[in-house]
Amino acid sequence: MLPNVKLDILLARHATLEAELLGQVNAETYVRATRELSELTPVVDAVKAYRSAQMEIKDIDALIADPSTDDEMRQLAEGERPTLEQKRVALEQQIRVALLPKDAMDERSVVLEIRAGTGGDEASLFAGDLFRMYERFAALRGWKVEVISASEGTVGGFKEIIAAIEGRGAYAKLKFESGVHRVQRVPDTEASGRIHTSAATVAVLPEAEDVDVEINESELKIETMRSQGAGGQHVNKTESAIRITHLPSGIVVSMQDDRSQHRNRAKAMALLRARLYDAEKQRRDQERSAERRGQVGSGDRSERIRTYNFPQGRVTDHRINLTLYKLPQVISGEALHELIDALTTEHQAALLAAEGAAA
Repeated sequence: MLPNVKLDILLARHATLEAELLGQVNAETYVRATRELSELTPVVDAVKAYRSAQMEIKDIDALIADPSTDDEMRQLAEGERPTLEQKRVALEQQIRVALLPKDAMDERSVVLEIRAGTGGDEASLFAGDLFRMYERFAALRGWKVEVISASEGTVGGFKEIIAAIEGRGAYAKLKFESGVHRVQRVPDTEASGRIHTSAATVAVLPEAEDVDVEINESELKIETMRSQGAGGQHVNKTESAIRITHLPSGIVVSMQDDRSQHRNRAKAMALLRARLYDAEKQRRDQERSAERRGQVGSGDRSERIRTYNFPQGRVTDHRINLTLYKLPQVISGEALHELIDALTTEHQAALLAAEGAAA
């Protein structure tokens, strides 16, 4: 059974927000309150339905127990009770999931980093396939994708590509994508039809703000240089490229895609903040690794998480032993949500089990 006190607090908070929005509020308060209200409303609706089902079950039990109830009415009540109990249990589960502690970064945008791994040119092509998969997945959700930097492969795809995906809840959806993705397929250049295995590494970093990561300017080594590669005469005249080294951690970020040194610096600092935040998160996760057993993924970037087998048309996520025979739909971004939803459900189940064990 759910604790009534916790449900009462939820209902009271929802009523407070509704009353607040009826009064005179400034723009900032209005945005904050409407966002919180939109998140609370589905949970509050479930709480009201849950309590209604509880009341109906109580009334039916009283009817069944009453000796004055005629046999026909009692049979109708007994037939109705299992359906109501099923509804009550489903609503209770829905509310329990909604009340699970949220990751503070879930609502944030993300920095997506994809790097070709073992497999040479085929790995670069696969990295390109993965980027397009996430790009399409983001577009279907109305999120904006901006390439921050890219190093193209010799025959296509990318040796490395870094992009910002801007959209509310992007991290909640993409955070389980970090790890090693493996592909098995016959390359176009393979005359004998032999299947090659190659890999690419994906890292999904939540967008970090100044308040999340404190960066001391004195701990930064900032270098400017001329951009390399295409760009005509401009690249030979302007030192617009930026390289920033964070001396305490040794993390280095470089940016040269924009002609403006100011914009390159802003992008480099945003990427540095995201990497510093992620490095600290990785450290904390490793300290809690014993507690995290059984949860989805260890957070280890070297963990092989998924295999895309083209000859068999299947995708297997090794963390939850889920195989989908719809590789074209997944790699196009159309059915990626099925894997992501399954991973999220598994993660929620682990959290609920841990909460139950602690209770």
